[in-house]
Amino acid sequence: MADNPVFNQEELRARFNPEGSLLRRQQMVMLEMAKVLDRICKKHNIPYFLYGGTLLGAFRHNGFIPWDDDLDVAMMRRDYKRFLEVLPDELPEHIALQTNDTDKNYFYFVGKLRDKRSFLDEGIFDKVFKERGIFIDIFPLDILLPWTQRLRLQSMAYNIFRKGDGNDSAMKKIRVLTWFNRHFAFPLLRAVSRLSGTKALMCDYGIPFHNIYDLKDVFPLTTHVFEGVQLSVPSNSQHMLQTMYGDYMKLPDNLDNVYHHVERLEFYD
Repeated sequence: MADNPVFNQEELRARFNPEGSLLRRQQMVMLEMAKVLDRICKKHNIPYFLYGGTLLGAFRHNGFIPWDDDLDVAMMRRDYKRFLEVLPDELPEHIALQTNDTDKNYFYFVGKLRDKRSFLDEGIFDKVFKERGIFIDIFPLDILLPWTQRLRLQSMAYNIFRKGDGNDSAMKKIRVLTWFNRHFAFPLLRAVSRLSGTKALMCDYGIPFHNIYDLKDVFPLTTHVFEGVQLSVPSNSQHMLQTMYGDYMKLPDNLDNVYHHVERLEFYD
């Protein structure tokens, strides 16, 4: 694996996210929310770390992947629960928390911080959500039996949504399914995992990513530069990135197909 990028960062920036472009403005809003999250977590001693493509961007680009339009962080589920508890007293007015509790039609099991000064249309499931501004994702992780994560219980919600196009009848079914999974199915599966003695660190239930990590690769946390700011990252980020992406320092073969597809993005004054 290459120790250093073999590409020109400035050329990538000029091509995908030059200063003043819509994507760069979106990235700066996400960075602002990440700074807020970092401040709150430090104040309350809540461990978090950059995750997914954001972690990849930190090590390959020292910031956002130039064409990336999301920002991901992760926490252990116990820390995620504490984080949600302190947020109501800590978030500035222009940022909203989005979870199953704050938005009745939100059926994801990834928490989001949403910017209220913008509107983002992804053109899929978000049309029924209460909050639709620029967001960052907060992934809860837990120690789980891998086969239990692959039961895909929440995936039925997406099928119901597609068949009903998010109409009232579909959303009632989805809310019942989400409530049942959240309060019965997923706690039962967590209990089974605890009793098994497994050590597999994975995204919590309801999240369709099934990579298996090692806690020793995550803790103790360290920091890495991201867009000029030091943010938390796993202690062995390189191994986690290899698990997720293989040769993570290599760019995709076809950069013409790397764009994310946001239907519409607006900024409010």
